Order: sequence, then structure tokens, then C-alpha cells
Amino acid sequence: MTRREAGRGPARRSAWGTLARAMVPLVLLALVACTGKDAGTTLGVSTVSKPLPHLSGPSLHPDGGDISSSQYAGKVLVVNFWATWCGPCRKEQGILQNVWQQYRDRGVQFIGVDQRESKAAAWAQVQDLGVTYPNIWDDAGAYADNFDFIGLPDTYVVDRTGTIRYQVIGQIHDAATLTALLNRLLAGNPS
Repeated sequence: MTRREAGRGPARRSAWGTLARAMVPLVLLALVACTGKDAGTTLGVSTVSKPLPHLSGPSLHPDGGDISSSQYAGKVLVVNFWATWCGPCRKEQGILQNVWQQYRDRGVQFIGVDQRESKAAAWAQVQDLGVTYPNIWDDAGAYADNFDFIGLPDTYVVDRTGTIRYQVIGQIHDAATLTALLNRLLAGNPS
């Protein structure tokens, strides 16, 4: 057996197969994830019925402290995952802020979750865009698996019992998309 043939044995093929299988989700993520370009449409609103995973982490605010979803038990909750490098995330933050202003006195709480970047960059964007609702800094991207999302932006609308009722995949282009979902939950009609 030549050296060249020896390098093509089952162990070598197995390693390459494992690597290829591991790359498939990453390639899919790259295709679906935020590219910094506006796709022109929200990818979709899905009706969901699953418990909100526990969400707790350091606040982006320089004063520190932690933010936890359990602080807002009994409220309708909007959880938005974003990053500064995500153009559609940046574009929708103004819409989210406006809806937050309209609904915060009606039993609705927003939490932003910044993904995988420096705290300083994330805080600068929050200040630049005038976002006033709490934001968690998730530098490791630890919540991605818990929420089953594959790209940014991604938004979850949770009812008062702590059940995720809607997932908005992709950029929210207008307030009407989100206000319709909030109005359903506030009226006690999630479907």
C-alpha cells in the first residue's frame, strides 16, 4: 500500500464526512441569517405553543444589573434577538421602540437580546437608535439553541402565562405586524 492510498482509509473518509455533516447547518445558517441586506419581506409569522425558555443575563446598560424574563411574569412579552452587524435588525429597532412606547402601559414588556458581540458596540447602537426597553447582552449566543432560531432578527411574542404564541422570523417591516399579534394576546385570543 502506498502512502497516498493509506491516507484514504476509512478513518480519513470518516473525518471528512463528519466535517461535511457539521458544515451543512453552518451553510444553511449563512444562507438564512442576517446578511446586512434587506430581504424586502418578513420571512413569516408562525403560530407557536411552547413554554418560554428561561431568559436571564447581564443588562446592556452601563449601570449593569441583570434582566430576567421572570421579572415580567404575568405580562405579554416581546423578545427580540438582534446584533449590530445585522442591517435588518437595525432597521426594525425603530418599529419595535415605537410599539413598545404604545403598549408598555397596557401590560406589555419588551426585552432585546444582543447576540455575540462587544457590549460597547451593542450599547452604542441602543443609544444611537433611542431604544429604551431593556436589553440583555448575550456575548456567547447562549440563547440561540433554547429558542430554536437560525438567523437574525427573530422575535417571539409570549402570552401572560409564559407561553410563546408567535415567532416572527426575519425583519418586522411595519408596526401593524406586531400590533396585530399583541392585540390578539391582550384580548385573550392567541389564535
